[in-house]
Amino acid sequence: MTTMYAIVEIAGQQFKVVKDQKIFVHRLQGKEGSNVSFEKVYLLDDGKKVTVGAPAITGASVQARVLGHIKGDKVIVFKKKRRKGYRVKNGHRQALSELLVEKIVVSGPKPTSKSNVEKVAPVKPAAQKKAPAKVAVKKATSKKATTDDYSKMTAKDLKSKAKEKGIVGYNTLKKSELISALSK
Repeated sequence: MTTMYAIVEIAGQQFKVVKDQKIFVHRLQGKEGSNVSFEKVYLLDDGKKVTVGAPAITGASVQARVLGHIKGDKVIVFKKKRRKGYRVKNGHRQALSELLVEKIVVSGPKPTSKSNVEKVAPVKPAAQKKAPAKVAVKKATSKKATTDDYSKMTAKDLKSKAKEKGIVGYNTLKKSELISALSK
């Protein structure tokens, strides 16, 4: 009989995990003994059926417990240029967290406790982000209000506004320079 496994993203890296497996990941913020949940599950295999997400599987999560935080093995970086007398020795130790995978949940209720569960914010489409910013700029009446709205906008939105107003060389301007150019 084959066991259920999942491909999950933890701390920016993808891992193949199985129930009751111990793994070392880049250091997490959770305290020792706390539970964490990871919703970015990209693949599930229960032995009979393989489910692939696009990009992630909705309703699936991997729940784990933080066993401890450690420093990894020392990595030594040695640089040398022969016949030049150049030698540099550096090194570092990576901070790691040890996790124990407790269960792989295929579908079910989402965890609600904020203190001991790591949550991933849902990504909103770009079209929804831009629409409220344009409405806020149209509603502004005074010159002071428009500069406040410009300061809340991203550099990409400011560049599109500069393009609409016909400002020359807007691609090379910094965010503060774009705000001053748009507020004139």
